[in-house]
Amino acid sequence: MQEKSTQDLERLRDQIDDVDQSLISLLRRRMDLVAQVGAVKHKAGVPIYAPQREASMLAKRRNEAQEVGISPQLVEDILRRLMRESYLNEKDVGFKQIKTDLRPIVIVGGHGQLGGLFHQMLTLSGYEVRILDKHDWDQAEAICDNASMVIVSVPISVTESVISRLPTLADDCILADLTSVKSKPVAAMLAAHKGPVVGLHPMFGPDVGSLAKQLVVVCHGRDSDAYQWLLEQIKIWGARLAEADAHQHDEAMQLVQAMRHFSSFVYGYNLYKENADLDVLLQFSSPIYRLELAMVGRLFAQDAELYTDIIFAQEHSHDAIADYLKRYQEALKILQAGDRDQFIATFNEVGKWFGDFAGQFQRESRNMLKSANDSRQI
Repeated sequence: MQEKSTQDLERLRDQIDDVDQSLISLLRRRMDLVAQVGAVKHKAGVPIYAPQREASMLAKRRNEAQEVGISPQLVEDILRRLMRESYLNEKDVGFKQIKTDLRPIVIVGGHGQLGGLFHQMLTLSGYEVRILDKHDWDQAEAICDNASMVIVSVPISVTESVISRLPTLADDCILADLTSVKSKPVAAMLAAHKGPVVGLHPMFGPDVGSLAKQLVVVCHGRDSDAYQWLLEQIKIWGARLAEADAHQHDEAMQLVQAMRHFSSFVYGYNLYKENADLDVLLQFSSPIYRLELAMVGRLFAQDAELYTDIIFAQEHSHDAIADYLKRYQEALKILQAGDRDQFIATFNEVGKWFGDFAGQFQRESRNMLKSANDSRQI
């Protein structure tokens, strides 16, 4: 009986292997079709990310999965992973060049990670790109000569001084920066240059494989009509644009970046001071704690100077962090007093403030937690 069961199991596993091989062949076919789609998009200048098309396709596939008794979420998870791979592959065929009569583009700090990413994207779009790096300042005038756009991508702490060192640019040259603070850099560019000025903040790290679905914040400086082609080019790369006043942007970044990174820093610092055994923490971690620990650990895999600049560059970040500490102390007093009723009342008050976003974030985080659990190895 056991021998027959073993044979039946092996036969079923062989059939599964056959299905898996068929899936691989279908995936290869799908990727080939995606490559053809990418070529058409490149020729037509269509953004690689089409949110309405994606949402419509996923809704249809979910309904079709439901009809044949397959989890709609399973099908969506598979398709989203395939689409992410597709966006990476579409980039390989390049992008339509929006401004075909453009003179050379100069990236100050083009050998850095973010500057290098924009160098790659602009080159894939057919533009001539030059690099002005820290060892090239004796040639700055020659490198910037006749430039149509100069993009400053240097550490935040030296951005303003680098802008002030730039040679005189042509009146129609666009001056842009890629830093995560905007008020002072935009003001510095407006003071240093008479022509078009725009502040850009790519809300992603330089290690992204594709700009599809990524966000770039745009802070207008001067003569926005002159750089509309650049914004259209960024959208063709797949990114979303959000316009903001420079001051409004920096206020938001105090919470979105400075406080968040500082909180992660303190969390990691505390684990270090407690000499916590990370292997043990991972062994007993729930998916949500594992994800949280991963985000904290991720911070310390980055460049210390970069994140110090991000935290220190926000002039009033210490106020936001001090407010956070005050709330922490208030909550700690409730805990120390053993006041469960007050804790529950505060919890419900905050939950009411989140409103519908609480449910939305719960649904979004559910998929993240599943991925975190699927990828665990210990």
